[in-house]
Amino acid sequence: MSTVSILSKLFRHQAWAHDGFLQVLETSAAGQHPEERQTALRVLNHCYVVNQIFTGHLTGRPHGYAASNTVETPTPESLRAAHAASDRWFLDYVASVTPEQLAEPIAFTFTDGDRGTMTREEMLFHVATHDGFHRGEVGRLLKQISLLPPRDTLAVTLHREEPARREHG
Repeated sequence: MSTVSILSKLFRHQAWAHDGFLQVLETSAAGQHPEERQTALRVLNHCYVVNQIFTGHLTGRPHGYAASNTVETPTPESLRAAHAASDRWFLDYVASVTPEQLAEPIAFTFTDGDRGTMTREEMLFHVATHDGFHRGEVGRLLKQISLLPPRDTLAVTLHREEPARREHG
C-alpha cells in the first residue's frame, strides 16, 4: 500500500469522524451540559485551526493564526461546515501530491514562535493523528454527558466504505 493510499483512507476517515462528532453536538440540546459541550467545541475548533495552520505550511501561504485556537467558539453548525471544507481540501491535496513532494522538507514557524521543519508526509500524518487524539478527548466528554459519539476508528470507516470486507472466504 502506498503512502498516498493510506493518507487518503486516513483523511476520508477523518472527514467522516469530524462530521459525526459535530452532528452529535449540533443535534444535542444546547442548554444541557453547557460546560462539557463548550469544551468539546473548543477542542474540535482547535483541531480545525491546527489543520488550517498546516494547510498554510503545505501551501506556503500565511495561515493568519497567532495561536492554536480562536478566542470565539464557533457554533456546531459553522464548525461542521468549516471542517467539511478543510477535510475536502486535505482529500484533494492527498489525491494530487506526488511521492517526491511528500518527501520534501518544509521549514515553518509554529504559532509560539519556535521554528520547525517537517516533510509534507510528516505534516499530513501529524494532522491525521493530532485530530484523532483530540476526537478521543471529545468522545470521552460526550460519554460523560450520556451522548453517544461516533465509533471513531479506521476499521469502522473501512468496513462502512467497503461492506464486502465483512465477508469471509
